[in-house]
Amino acid sequence: MAKTDQTIPEDILAMSFEASLSELESVVQKLESGQVSLEDSIDMYTRGTQLKQHCEARLSDAQARIEKVVISGDSIKTEPANID
Repeated sequence: MAKTDQTIPEDILAMSFEASLSELESVVQKLESGQVSLEDSIDMYTRGTQLKQHCEARLSDAQARIEKVVISGDSIKTEPANID
């Protein structure tokens, strides 16, 4: 995520996945309405792109942390999930 940290504002980096997704949905709705000026549309598109990058990074982090429980005989162990 370090590469995208340079382009994503701190306020977005501090957001949860759910908050980021909610704001992204709001941005998309406003852009789709066609009621936004060109300059505002460009600013909103830029923020939407940053929100999308943040959401993707949060999902990637979550995927990396997911483990599946493998019951093997009397012991229970965990191993990384293969979600591809």
